[in-house]
Amino acid sequence: MSLHSVTAIIPQPSHLSFSNGRHSLNQGTKIVAPSELLPVARFLQTTLQQATGWPFPLISPESVAQETAGFQGIFFSLDAGAASLGKEGYRLRASWDAIRIQAPTPAGVFYAVQTLLQLLPPAVFNARPRPDVAWTIPCVVIEDSPRFAWRGAMLDCSRYFQPVAFVKKFIDALALHKLNTLHWHLTDDQGWRIEIKKYPRLTEIGSRRTESPRSHHDFRTGGDGIAHEGYYTQDEIREIVAYAAARFVTVVPEIEMPGHAQAAIAAYPELGSDGRPLAVSTNWGCHLPIFNPNESTLSFLQDVLDEVLSLFPSRFIHVGGDEAAKAHWENNPAVRARMAELGIADAHALQSHFITRMETYLAQRGRRLVGWDEILEGGLPPGATVMSWRGIEGGITAANAGHDVVMAPNQYTYLDHYQAADTENEPLAICGCLTVEKLYSYEPIPREISEKNAVHILGIQGQLWSEYMPTSSHVEYMAFPRLCALSEVAWSPPGQRDYESFRQRLKPHLKRLDVLGVRYRPLD
Repeated sequence: MSLHSVTAIIPQPSHLSFSNGRHSLNQGTKIVAPSELLPVARFLQTTLQQATGWPFPLISPESVAQETAGFQGIFFSLDAGAASLGKEGYRLRASWDAIRIQAPTPAGVFYAVQTLLQLLPPAVFNARPRPDVAWTIPCVVIEDSPRFAWRGAMLDCSRYFQPVAFVKKFIDALALHKLNTLHWHLTDDQGWRIEIKKYPRLTEIGSRRTESPRSHHDFRTGGDGIAHEGYYTQDEIREIVAYAAARFVTVVPEIEMPGHAQAAIAAYPELGSDGRPLAVSTNWGCHLPIFNPNESTLSFLQDVLDEVLSLFPSRFIHVGGDEAAKAHWENNPAVRARMAELGIADAHALQSHFITRMETYLAQRGRRLVGWDEILEGGLPPGATVMSWRGIEGGITAANAGHDVVMAPNQYTYLDHYQAADTENEPLAICGCLTVEKLYSYEPIPREISEKNAVHILGIQGQLWSEYMPTSSHVEYMAFPRLCALSEVAWSPPGQRDYESFRQRLKPHLKRLDVLGVRYRPLD
């Protein structure tokens, strides 16, 4: 058994070595942190207080000299000398008398804290004191930094709305695994989930559907007869974004366009390519309704993005761009006339025009557009980032053309797929099979990308499309432990990845998820 498996740290650190002995926390342990690291120090303090019942007072480095002999502490420091580890890297040294954490940025300190918590017994995640637990960790030296800058998970709250409390719980789970991006899918054919004050019917009408499918076959046989609704107010979104930021998770919103637009068109029919009234969809799958390319529609969507930008400070804004029924444009006389007016030859070029307008709009406001790999069709705007989901080919094409890419191929990262080949004993899922082992085997940088262009692979992301995940516990079951595997693919050096080592570490790691109340799928 490797040294890494003894400590059961997920994702696996870059460098870890042990020395003799253990460090014991006690009722007198203090946390020493400069002012700029107090938010991270308070995060650790709160976690340790809940589990131990001890105070863990926060003190400044200047106060340490005044302490009496025998002082023991957890020392935080920002160290420019650790810059070689990158802005999210850290050093953690635990000796019998002190724990010292150094990093060039607060983010690195936060990830060191996550590692420290994983060195402690799983009971450290308890919300109530556990006086029966020995709060010790092995004496270790760890130097660690992530492989990729984008380490994410997409949570689809459009198909099934999830409560604010669950979104926060999910963010906590991401942070535990050093995942730093929540891609939040907020609009689709089956529901519009974000309050837009200028256009209130988007939520008054677009956030409600009359029923949902019961299975794969209900397109023909009818749905469950249960109305589904819900949306996030702007105050709730600010609360979630701030909660995530405190855990160094960036929330990237997705506002779908030009396809997956039926809920918006149900609210404002004039946005559709034919202007006819529609209801919010009660079926899954691809839909014909698509935004028309008129100036009035583009202005409407830019108004929406104005409010989105005020809520989400993320550098990236996701505009979807996938599965748009572009043939619907080509069959519409008014749209064909618009294409002729613009000198556009076909529907692919029209979508490129649509996406380019949005990319320009976002760039003028200091933001970057990201979209699914269909945005490659018809030509890609110069500043656009591609999320490659239909395999790896879109990512290869984009990266070799100098565009940034997030790898999200459905074969390896779609967490709505079954988790075992024996589907009879699994909850209903969309299709396919993605095991923990298969996801762990994925290499995000394809061989077809040159070494020069490999820098354009920003990272990797797992997708939780929720058509067949109606409850929060079902989302957790589909997410974990596969997101544990994805976190290691995203963070750890590829040469160190070993599935058997990971599986040995995963077994005790799941005890942490037990304490946190995360409903994961048991290992086979």
